[in-house]
Amino acid sequence: MKKRIPLHTQIIIGLVLGLMVGLGVVKLGISPDFTLNYIKPVGTIFINGLKMIAVPLVLASLIVGVSNLGDITKLSRIGGKTILTYIFTTALSVTIGLVIVNIFNPGKSLPTDTRDNLMSLYDETADSKSLQAEELKQQSPLQPLVDMVPENVFLAATDNASMLQVVFFAIIVGIALIQIPKSKAEPVIAFFEGLNDVIIKIVGFIMILAPYGVFALMASLIVEITGDNPDSALELLLALLKYSLVVLGGLFFMILFIYPMILKLFTKVRYLDFFKAIRPAQLLAFTTSSSSATLPVTMKQVEEEIGVSEEVSSFVLPLGATINMDGTSLYQGVAAVFIAQALGMDLTLSQQLLIVMTATLASIGTAGVPGAGIIMLIIVLESIGVPAAGIALILAPDRILDMFRTIVNVTGDAMVCTVVASTEGELPEGLVRKANPLTAS
Repeated sequence: MKKRIPLHTQIIIGLVLGLMVGLGVVKLGISPDFTLNYIKPVGTIFINGLKMIAVPLVLASLIVGVSNLGDITKLSRIGGKTILTYIFTTALSVTIGLVIVNIFNPGKSLPTDTRDNLMSLYDETADSKSLQAEELKQQSPLQPLVDMVPENVFLAATDNASMLQVVFFAIIVGIALIQIPKSKAEPVIAFFEGLNDVIIKIVGFIMILAPYGVFALMASLIVEITGDNPDSALELLLALLKYSLVVLGGLFFMILFIYPMILKLFTKVRYLDFFKAIRPAQLLAFTTSSSSATLPVTMKQVEEEIGVSEEVSSFVLPLGATINMDGTSLYQGVAAVFIAQALGMDLTLSQQLLIVMTATLASIGTAGVPGAGIIMLIIVLESIGVPAAGIALILAPDRILDMFRTIVNVTGDAMVCTVVASTEGELPEGLVRKANPLTAS
């Protein structure tokens, strides 16, 4: 039986082949019509597939996540600490991503000619964005809060740009399910759990198309933006490398500085011991790119190696796998600004603050499976008026970056779990791993 090629390897192969085909078309002077008419549509189908499942993915996973809180009166204290901490770390991670991307400006590394070509591709969208910016200037400062409440939830569900309204509705439904009698809530929760499982399976189906989608998007992108100058393709790849390094720098900053600082402030756990304790979960997160798949190992390590009680870990960690995506949120902030920079669009401060709010809330509905982060990025892009098709610029390195940001997601879940347990007085004086030499290796 032949060994199946891992998905990330397939995507890298698709990237390389797409690059080679795009450069070959340009170098050999072949008409771009075939590439644009018969190859590019495959990439468009891939993007449309991601857009197709965005609303049901957020709706189902968020309703399930909120309803899993159970008895509000019993879990209000722990639940309040957990949710507030998750929201804080997520918003902080997006902010860090925005700060570093504005410092290094990876999207502005593109040469003027390449940027102009990209702008011409999305010229109509850029014009409409300017008109929308003028309209925003005349709105009330509280208009974003007004816009969060949908007049018609079904209408909101037909527009990915209205995802904040879907998030608001899902949260209200989740809270209502906790309040009504359990016998009546269980069938509804079971329906959304089933829907959530179905959507996650569909994500897997769509990701099968990812290598072909990346190939098609990269080939057509090279053909469209290089024109008669193949050197601009190399400059685009260098800009992607700079973008990737900015994302990785932000992710490592979270793991090596932010999380240790939070642990030091709220617990007596040494961060080196903490990282050693959850190392197996981090390695599994890297190889699977799935917070959900890593969850059993994360719970085992946190309980057996750090000493968190099962009561706390069984509540905090599953909730974290559903609503806490620090690495994904940081990446979304960097990617959104990078794409806007690459398209020559200057984002205002209010638009970047909207990225923080949208990415924070969207992360609540992000499924802990490979590829889900790119769906939420589309939501973030559309919320600030940046063309969703711009994800073609960052899809190539996305699978590799997904492996690293999943490590941050899982580490953040374990860190918050440890903090909550410590504030509840449920952590032993020393790590369990110190008392058990067999687990110290």
